[in-house]
Amino acid sequence: MAVVAKWMCDRDNSMFDNKKDADAYDKMLELAEGFSALLQQHIPDVDETKAEEFGIFLAKNKEAIMQACKGRVEALEEIDSQAIDNVRPLSAQAS
Repeated sequence: MAVVAKWMCDRDNSMFDNKKDADAYDKMLELAEGFSALLQQHIPDVDETKAEEFGIFLAKNKEAIMQACKGRVEALEEIDSQAIDNVRPLSAQAS
């Protein structure tokens, strides 16, 4: 019987086949946590779950966001349309 190494992310117990993917995922979650905290700091009434979802969305799409901040706004159009469908304005959630 063979032994198969797996790496686990201690933030959410996600499992990975290699350390590189596990480290990249952990860094993405760390960035998402920072985005969520920033959003909650500047919009105190935001729902914690929605702030976390938006933080993860930003972190997963950081490359396109960085390009847009550098003046290539069309990079935002490259963000997966499925991910966009999951994000709705906070005012729409309150209705």
